[in-house]
Amino acid sequence: MITVNDIAVEFGGTTLFSEVTFAINENDKIALMGKNGAGKSTLLKIVAGENKPTRGVISAPSDAVIAYLPQHLLTSDDCTVMEETSKAFADVLDMKKEIDEINEQLTIRTDYESDEYMKLIERVSELSEKFYSIEEVNYEAEVEKVLKGLGFEREDFTRQTSEFSGGWRMRIELAKILLKKPDLILLDEPTNHMDIESIQWLEDFLINQAKAVMVISHDKTFVDNITNRTIEVTMGRIYDYKAVYSEYLELRKDRRIHQQKAYDEQQKFIAENQAFIDRFRGTFSKTESVQSRVKMLEKIVPIEVDEIDTSALKLKFPPSPRSGQYPVVVEGLSKKYGDHVVFKDANMVIERGQKVALVGKNGEGKSTMIKAIMGEIDFDGKLEVGHNAQIGYFAQNQASLLDGEMTIFETIDQIAVGDVRTKIKDLLGAFMFKGDDIQKKVKVLSGGEKTRLAMIKLLLEPVNVLILDEPTNHLDMKTKDIIKDALRDFDGTLILVSHDRDFLDGLAEKVFEFGHKRVKEHFEDIKGFLAHKKMDSLKEIEK
Repeated sequence: MITVNDIAVEFGGTTLFSEVTFAINENDKIALMGKNGAGKSTLLKIVAGENKPTRGVISAPSDAVIAYLPQHLLTSDDCTVMEETSKAFADVLDMKKEIDEINEQLTIRTDYESDEYMKLIERVSELSEKFYSIEEVNYEAEVEKVLKGLGFEREDFTRQTSEFSGGWRMRIELAKILLKKPDLILLDEPTNHMDIESIQWLEDFLINQAKAVMVISHDKTFVDNITNRTIEVTMGRIYDYKAVYSEYLELRKDRRIHQQKAYDEQQKFIAENQAFIDRFRGTFSKTESVQSRVKMLEKIVPIEVDEIDTSALKLKFPPSPRSGQYPVVVEGLSKKYGDHVVFKDANMVIERGQKVALVGKNGEGKSTMIKAIMGEIDFDGKLEVGHNAQIGYFAQNQASLLDGEMTIFETIDQIAVGDVRTKIKDLLGAFMFKGDDIQKKVKVLSGGEKTRLAMIKLLLEPVNVLILDEPTNHLDMKTKDIIKDALRDFDGTLILVSHDRDFLDGLAEKVFEFGHKRVKEHFEDIKGFLAHKKMDSLKEIEK
């Protein structure tokens, strides 16, 4: 059991949270929830030992292994996949190396009676006892087995990690965690940059092979599938529910209803007594009663109603100019880099007003197809962008393309034209940038804030074809829901690349699957597509 005892975190006089206490049991699968800025990632880092609390302690058995997967990957760019994954055994391999080095010294040294020689014998004895008590493992074979299970081919083992996309780097980190066989796995937004198949592999692993897990995620389906407990961080404290995320939402709603009722009754009681005090203050015959009520009000502990994130993102795309009947037509399209074929003979016909999803493993060509449509790369075959097709494009790295030295206001003011210039503050407010926030420099914003700012830029021009490449990474659930509603009402054509099943559900009416160097059309929504793929065995796709 790992226990968090009376943890508090303060920054420059501001308390993020205090008196936080809970225990993590052997097989707990915990969702750590709360709105952006509540302190979820900070709490996770404290449990991981990455950060220190202002007050309080984390208690864990001395032999407990805690593995932490941060939101931003730490894989090195100067080693191969095999070398990076083998770092899971770094402690054991370092121990073996030190034993070998000491044994070599003992064979060549002749100062048998010296203190230094005796210290070397004591050290090698201590290390050997520890090393040989560990179950004998063929480390290279274990690494190979796990990497293959995660979809890597043998030829990938000697490739540099820098050659792989974010989703595949995440698998390298997960391989390291799996090989450590930790007592507790801590995951911060693990599904960002991962495709649907790898998310489902991760779910399977966490459910069937992991011990304790604590996860922060904006993917509702993922959280519901893997967790059995929810800890909410709100207003500087926590609430602990023995329930999955969807059940927690209902329980939280009930809690706030009861809090509001108690708060209203307390306010009524205070108002009635304050009115009595104001009315009879200075009346000699009521002096005792007035003083009694004043003392009573001073002793009242105010009831707090937990915050509800009331900031509303009122997102509406401008009316779309009418495009031709077929905004995008792809015939026999092929793309390769050197000898590497991304896909070949791809065919896609997207009609005006259709909403389609491009899905598949990372590296199978989804973003490559988008770049072909945008005219950013050369290709073989035929691709036509239809009559009067006006494209709005949101790339995966859109947020990173913003000028970090400009303020939020300047970023929008620079591109706004016409009447919208008089409404920039209203527009920013609708995207939860209010008050002094609009003078913040872009470089200090979180990933989610930068994504929202990039989305505003996309909104400022009327388009009839929206191409969104992973638009929901770093967005919280509330913002994702509001953007999803706006996209559902968008009257143009939508091409959406996303790994987020919940976001795609009810939005995409047709699916193009990228895999095995082919593009396959599915005339069904995402639920139908996934049901079909499960019958087809996702394990086979992973292999």
